[in-house]
Amino acid sequence: MRHRKKTVKLGRTTAHRNELLSNLVCALIDNKRIKTTQPKAKAARSLADKMITLGKKGTLAAYRQALATLKNENSVKELFDNVAPKFKNRPGGYTRIIKLGRRISDSSEMVLLEWVEGDVAAAPVAEEASVEEAVAEEVVVEEAAAEEPAEEEAEKVSAE
Repeated sequence: MRHRKKTVKLGRTTAHRNELLSNLVCALIDNKRIKTTQPKAKAARSLADKMITLGKKGTLAAYRQALATLKNENSVKELFDNVAPKFKNRPGGYTRIIKLGRRISDSSEMVLLEWVEGDVAAAPVAEEASVEEAVAEEVVVEEAAAEEPAEEEAEKVSAE
C-alpha cells in the first residue's frame, strides 16, 4: 500500500531524484521559468517553495541548508539576494504551473514552472485605496454639477 508516502519517485533512485530536483530548482532560480513535465514540476515546486522560505529567513544556517540542498553557490546567492526578498510579504505559493499541452514524442504533459511575482499581494491594496479616492472625487464632482443647474434656474427665474 502507498499510504502516507508523500515522495514522488519519478522512476529514479533517491540520489538521482534529489539531484534532478536540485538542478530543476537551480534552473528556476537562474532563468525565472522552466519548461518541464508535470510530475517533475510538481515535485520541484515543493522544493522551490522550501528554498524560498529559507531565503526569507536570511540566516547563515538557512543559507547553509539551502547550499546543502541545491549544491550551487551562485544559485543560492541569487536566491538569497534577489529572489526571496520579492516574496517577503507572501506567506506561501511562490510558484505557478501553467499547462502547455502534450509533448509530441511521448505525449507527456508539459508545463511551465515560474515564479509568481513578489509584489502582487501589495498591489491590490494600493488599487483599493485609489478606487476609494476616485469614488470620493466623483461624489464631489457630482455635487458641484448638481449645484450649477440650480444656480442657472435661479437666474432664469429672476430674469423672467
